Amino acid sequence: MAKIKYSDLIEQTFDFPQEEFTYDEGGLSFHGISQMELVEKYGSPLKYTYLPKISQNISRAREWFASAMEKCDYKGSYHYCYVTKSSHYSHVLNEVLKSKADLETSSPIDLSIMKKLYEQGLIDVDQVILFNGFKSDLYLQKIGELINLGFHNTITIVDHAEEIQKLKTYTSRKIKIGIRIASEEEPKFEFYTSRLGIGYRDILSFYRDQIESDPQLDLAMLHFFINTGINDNAYYWNELGKCLKVLSDLKKICPSLRALNIGGGFPIKNSLNFNYDYAYLVEEIISLIKAECVESGIEEPAIYTEFGTFSVGESGAVLYKILDQKQQNDREKWNMIDGSFMTTLPDTWALNKRFVMLPLNRWGDTYERVFLGGLTCDSDDYYNHEQHVNAIYLPVFKKDEPLYIGFFNTGAYQDTIGGVGGLHHCLIPDPQHVLIDRDENGELTYKVFASQQDESVMMNILGYK
Repeated sequence: MAKIKYSDLIEQTFDFPQEEFTYDEGGLSFHGISQMELVEKYGSPLKYTYLPKISQNISRAREWFASAMEKCDYKGSYHYCYVTKSSHYSHVLNEVLKSKADLETSSPIDLSIMKKLYEQGLIDVDQVILFNGFKSDLYLQKIGELINLGFHNTITIVDHAEEIQKLKTYTSRKIKIGIRIASEEEPKFEFYTSRLGIGYRDILSFYRDQIESDPQLDLAMLHFFINTGINDNAYYWNELGKCLKVLSDLKKICPSLRALNIGGGFPIKNSLNFNYDYAYLVEEIISLIKAECVESGIEEPAIYTEFGTFSVGESGAVLYKILDQKQQNDREKWNMIDGSFMTTLPDTWALNKRFVMLPLNRWGDTYERVFLGGLTCDSDDYYNHEQHVNAIYLPVFKKDEPLYIGFFNTGAYQDTIGGVGGLHHCLIPDPQHVLIDRDENGELTYKVFASQQDESVMMNILGYK
């Protein structure tokens, strides 16, 4: 009886091929890019960023909101904000700005990036920038510096009541303010209310006490955000409903309030069976906001969203080679990769996050269940199961036929959480990083952004100079 090939397993389990994933005799392709050609050209481990995917996802979100607003006869405008903390790289910001997206920041260094973009002519004083997060004195100082440079479309989202008065010491110009709602967390959390923002019950009094009679301040935005993101569940709709009640009450006493920020949190594909109806969720959100505005007799606000992972996540991938296989007992086979999950994909270790994982070659071979182990000596440096099943299946290991695997949609947060250019667990070096784009004719272009981290860099950090 013939054994089932790996390609049969995938085709029988999923609807495959998919929009971004295809397979032929040359191996796996992702967004039309041959993964084996990348490995043959640059080696492994290899990290790369496919830049066009960023602009594509920005465009997709705008289309969903435009369609929903048209269906609901919604009069407010829509604004797409890129969350810089998901990836601060210059090549990412350059791609985002090609799509004329707004920006959202969360730290003082973010504003140094904004200033550099301004000096390079990539943004001007008309750029919409939302300043989010708890604000240190340095952060507030840099906000004031940007306002003093003439940036007039910035909105400082108040996270803590004392931030306003401190910010006023750094600028005498008009300050546009937003108020972040401290939403209630899901029951699984160890605390009831988010540490970020101002409580529902305190917002009206906060506005009256600190903003209403101050001619320097202009309350322009109410900010709503929950950690779990936009999901079709009772928790999300309940929190959004409470937010809209606050919006209605605040709008009636504050005519300048013209924008509602519904935060971010669109998920990205983490499995070949990923199914999320973005258009439906957007239409439900817009319909709910519209209904509240009609019932309350208030003007429909401009809608802002903050998308980080959705913007950049699906642009990234990391490729590894299986170095060897260890048979640890009668049932457990360990395929050892030429990298580390803890250093290059830290979310798999810290948050048990799953990415799309597929072999790059040998789909015509039979398959086996395996565990994936990283190069560090830490017991937690492993990857054990996919999102859809509590197991990993890969083509059978053969010493004389190298097997390569890829983790896809890894473009958000992994570099900043793992840290680039510094020291990593067991001194595993950063992998080579390649940028992939398309020229005006649609042809692929390649650029090495960073070579594999040199040993001398780590030795210097450690003091062995």
